Amino acid sequence: MNTSINQRGDSQVAIVESTDILISSEQDALDLMASVQYLTGCNKFIINQWNVTEDFFELKTKLAGDVLQKYTNYQIKMAVIGEFEQYNSKSLRDFIYECNHGKQFFFVADEQAALDALHGVK
Repeated sequence: MNTSINQRGDSQVAIVESTDILISSEQDALDLMASVQYLTGCNKFIINQWNVTEDFFELKTKLAGDVLQKYTNYQIKMAVIGEFEQYNSKSLRDFIYECNHGKQFFFVADEQAALDALHGVK
């Protein structure tokens, strides 16, 4: 896993790069959060869709909800870059829509959109 920091004014966002699945459980999400904060000092970060297990996008597994709840508790903001149109689940589409209209989590198509979203929140 490699990390870099993108800064705009006093806002810092960690960009996480890896070819591995980094979140396959709630504990993995907590470990990732701790690693990113330790390595960069950032409470906002970006990962790619391939860094997240497919179970995350099956809402019935409750992994997405559990991870997002933990990150909310720790005031962590995250953006996931990917192609989310491939999922046919109306529940998942509604979930993504709600996240993208909030201030904690974003599911976007590219790094620039992720940076814009995360730099735009305190």
